[in-house]
Amino acid sequence: MKVAIASDHGGFQYKQILLEHFLNLGYQITDLGSFAEQPTDDYPDYAERVADAVIQGGFSKGILICGSGAGVSVAANKFKGIRAAVCHDTYSAHQSVEHDNVNVLCMGQRVIGIELAVDIAAAFLSAVFNKEERHQRRLDKVLSFENRNMK
Repeated sequence: MKVAIASDHGGFQYKQILLEHFLNLGYQITDLGSFAEQPTDDYPDYAERVADAVIQGGFSKGILICGSGAGVSVAANKFKGIRAAVCHDTYSAHQSVEHDNVNVLCMGQRVIGIELAVDIAAAFLSAVFNKEERHQRRLDKVLSFENRNMK
């Protein structure tokens, strides 16, 4: 599985730790920035990089980290084909993929500890969309909103 990861300055330290951790586990994980902890960088730039990587098909999933997780989630969800969720617990991380086919995990470095962030990312990366009729029906409705509103 190819995974894109990025952060602004508010998530830089966690991104570095997650990147190394998942590379050591054998994941194909690509760092799309930030490459230095710069307080002047902007989270939408990194959300765009991950969204583009996932949309263009080269990456199965993405991980975005900022201070709260909220900013990168809002920005990533503006891209057609992206379903980004802020998850600060392992249940939401795997359930969002299994039921909602989420393809971008968003977390806040200022919200949770690094051990939990690693566990959340692992739950997200190992989860697979459950194609049960009820989940697919709901996802199809969400996709119809996207197709109607994002031209």
